[in-house]
Amino acid sequence: MAKRDYYEVLGVEKNAAKDDIKKAYRKLAIQYHPDKNPGDKTAEEKFKEATEAYEILSDDQKKASYDQYGFAGVEGMAGQHDFRNFQGFEDIFGGSDFSSIFDHLFGGSGGGGFGFGSGGGGRRARPQSGSSLRYDVEIPFKDAIYGTKVEIQYSRNESCPACKGSGGTGKKNCPSCGGVGQIRQSQGFFSMASTCPTCRGTGSIIENPCKECGGSGLVKKRQKIMVTIPSGVEDGRRLILHGQGDAGPNGIPPGDLYVFIRVKASDYYEREGADLYCALPVSITQASIGGEIYVTTLDGKKIKVKVHPGTQNGKMLRVRGEGIPVNARKGDLYIKLMVKIPEKLSRRGKELLEELSKIEGEAESPSLIPLSDLAHQGH
Repeated sequence: MAKRDYYEVLGVEKNAAKDDIKKAYRKLAIQYHPDKNPGDKTAEEKFKEATEAYEILSDDQKKASYDQYGFAGVEGMAGQHDFRNFQGFEDIFGGSDFSSIFDHLFGGSGGGGFGFGSGGGGRRARPQSGSSLRYDVEIPFKDAIYGTKVEIQYSRNESCPACKGSGGTGKKNCPSCGGVGQIRQSQGFFSMASTCPTCRGTGSIIENPCKECGGSGLVKKRQKIMVTIPSGVEDGRRLILHGQGDAGPNGIPPGDLYVFIRVKASDYYEREGADLYCALPVSITQASIGGEIYVTTLDGKKIKVKVHPGTQNGKMLRVRGEGIPVNARKGDLYIKLMVKIPEKLSRRGKELLEELSKIEGEAESPSLIPLSDLAHQGH
């Protein structure tokens, strides 16, 4: 299928709100989900296409990159998903398994309506993928700006090597659900399906469990991996490492690993989007007569900044291209000049300032300054 514009795929305008994007995707997901279109390759491709479009347009950073550079700006950002476990479902469908949603909305027999009575129930429940895991990592402010690599260690379930994930021998249909993997409960006119607690949705049980894993088909293993933190990452962002979560029983694919980024505050810098902010002291002399001073940037580079004569306290200077690299461009660096008043003066220094005051004719009773003037000075 030829790649189409993401806005065209979801049928929304470029300035559509997040809620409208979500609603449009939800409608397409229900229409084309493979559970409702078994064997329909066209529906499966449309479902994947809609999911990829939603993943990009629901993320502010990815959407901005796509709006500016098109598909080239988001190349590699749209992950390869197990579409039954796509993380967007957690937000759109309240965290429920998508198959369960179809069971609730359409019944287990695959027919229309709400599954009145005990009708159907012949479709075997699809075993879910393994559980997804979470890992929190804290990085220095500078590493968040320029990117870094972090080695993490965690434990996850992997397929048992002794039984190769089968759990043992003597597999037979589960006596509780008859091999379907679901238990149906009738409540008045409605028939509701839930995962069988005996076989955990697999539809079978093991008569001779593996001694190594106790029949689960899984063993805990310590995992060590290197995680690449992209430049410009913000505090609270998450990275999704597909297939690095817990493996499921009977060879069910593993879930994902969600790495949540915590960024330590800097003593000297703050960020706002792609821009950096810092404060720099200047002397009374420098502020009065002007001059050139050097500023050490976050990456250790020294840049020359011009201080104009008569610079007021709080004046903001802008240095283009010395901010945060985001989407193949860099923001700016803003330097707030703070005029430093000496706490102690030598006798000669005091005499010179008094002489300057007389020369400049400084008033003993100055007039109030209009607030509009303060605004223009950056206060």
